[in-house]
Amino acid sequence: MLSAMDFTDDQLHRYSRHIILPEVGGVGQERLLRSKVLVVGAGGLGAPLLLYLAAAGVGTLGVVDDDVVDRSNLQRQVIHDESGLGRLKVESAAARIAALNPDVRVQAHPTRITRDNALELIGGYDLVADGSDNFATRFLLNDACFLAKKPLVSAAILRFDGQISSYKAHLGAPHPCYRCLFPEPPPRGLVPSCSEGGVLGALAGAVGSLQATEVLKELLGLGESLSGSLLMMDTLHASFQRIGFKRDPACALCGDHPTIHDLSAH
Repeated sequence: MLSAMDFTDDQLHRYSRHIILPEVGGVGQERLLRSKVLVVGAGGLGAPLLLYLAAAGVGTLGVVDDDVVDRSNLQRQVIHDESGLGRLKVESAAARIAALNPDVRVQAHPTRITRDNALELIGGYDLVADGSDNFATRFLLNDACFLAKKPLVSAAILRFDGQISSYKAHLGAPHPCYRCLFPEPPPRGLVPSCSEGGVLGALAGAVGSLQATEVLKELLGLGESLSGSLLMMDTLHASFQRIGFKRDPACALCGDHPTIHDLSAH
C-alpha cells in the first residue's frame, strides 16, 4: 500500500497543492491514487472531467464511449484535437491523459453501455461519473449503480444550462436516486439533444469541472455531498440554484416497494 513516505519526488512536486490542503494531505492523495472511477462519455462533459481527475491523480480511470472524434466535437470536447479526428474517443482521451499524468492508468471501453454490460463495467470501479448525452443512459446508470451499490455523480448540459447531482440511494434513506427526481424519461423528442438544440462550449467545461469536484469530494469524503440536491446553472443569467429533493417512498427503484429489481426493463 502506498503511503505518504512512499511518494516519489516527482509525485510530491506534482501533488503538492493537494498535499498542503489539511482536508486532503498525503493520506487523501494516497486515496486518490488508489481510486478507480468509471467515466461514461468522453464528450463535452467527459473531456474536462477526465482531464481534472487525471490531473488530480485518480489512479485508474475507465472511459466508456463507442464514438469517434469529429470536428464538430472540438468546440467543447477539449481532451481531443485535430490530430485525433476519426480516432476512437477512448483512444484519443487515453493518449491525452498519458501525456498529462503518467501515474494514471486508463482502461478504455470502446463500447456503448447497455443493460447487458452495465453491471460488469461498473463492478470494477469505486464510483461512476455520468457524462452521457441521453436519458436512456442516465436512467440505466442510475439503476445499475443502485443495484451495484456504487455512488453516481451525474451531470447534463443543453444550450446555456447545466445541472449536476450525486446519487447514493444504495446507502438507504435519506438518499434519493435519479428516479426520485425524474420517475420516467421524458417522451422521445420532447427534450432536444445538444446536436439538435446546441450547447455553449464553455458551459461543458464549467459543468464538467464542477462534476470533477464532486467526484473528488465523494472519493475523499469531504464537504457536503450533492446527494438530495440538484445544482442548476444558468449561464445566460450568471446564476446558480440549488434545489433540494427527497427520497420518494413510491420510487420504483429505491422506494419502500420497488418494482425494479434488475436491468431487464431497459
